[in-house]
This record gives sequence, structure tokens and C-alpha cells, in this order.
Amino acid sequence: MPHAKDAKRGKPQVTLTEDDYNRLSGLVKSAAHAAPEVVHALEAELDRARVVANGHAPRAALMGREVEYRDDTTGRDHTVRLVFPAEADIAKGKISILTPIGAALIGLKAGDSMDWETPNGEPRRLTVLAVHAARDE
Repeated sequence: MPHAKDAKRGKPQVTLTEDDYNRLSGLVKSAAHAAPEVVHALEAELDRARVVANGHAPRAALMGREVEYRDDTTGRDHTVRLVFPAEADIAKGKISILTPIGAALIGLKAGDSMDWETPNGEPRRLTVLAVHAARDE
């Protein structure tokens, strides 16, 4: 259940496994100096996350999963895999959790919408269309 202040802002519930929560919490601490704006956004998502036991997460956008989403501003659909920074490869559709879109997508389920900002400060909104277990390369 989201906190009352989150519901007022229209932010959907974020659900993470214990492993993802712990690894992302460590990443937030270690990367705070590298990308402070994105780290702050990710930290806010972690602060309001509902943490579930490993293996019991619903079809949420977790690390390593493929996420289909629509950029509601442009109307374009995209499919990306959420990964840690060292695995990021935009040409293969692997986006780092330390990007504005990565931080916006984490923990969302199909049908959830989230506001985010581009690196140049442009407000955007995305809607998750589907979440899939990552396909092997």
C-alpha cells in the first residue's frame, strides 16, 4: 500500500525483491557522487518500495527483466532490459538503473504510469505495457 503522500502525487506502488533492494541500496551509496540527480530519484523509489521475499515478486520491473513501456509524451513504445551500470548497452536495449528512465521504471507493473525528467529537465510520463523475464541473448 503506498504512503498517503505518494498516492497524492499519483506515484504507483514500487515492488522489489530483497536482493534487488539490497543491491540497489548499495549502488545508491556508492554512486551518489557520480549521478546525484538520478541517484536521488532512485533513492526515493527505494524509500517507498514494498520489499518482498526473493522469488515472490509479481510481474514487476525488476533488475534483469524486460520492460515494454510507452513514452506518453511522444507516443512511442520501447522495450528495454533494466541492468546495473556495468552491463548497460543501449544498442542491445540494456539500460542502466542509473538513468532517469531506469529509475522511473524500477518496481512498476503493467498499467502503472510514472512521471520522470530527461537529463535536460524536460518532464515526461511513461506507462508500463508489459514486464517479461529477460530473454537469453
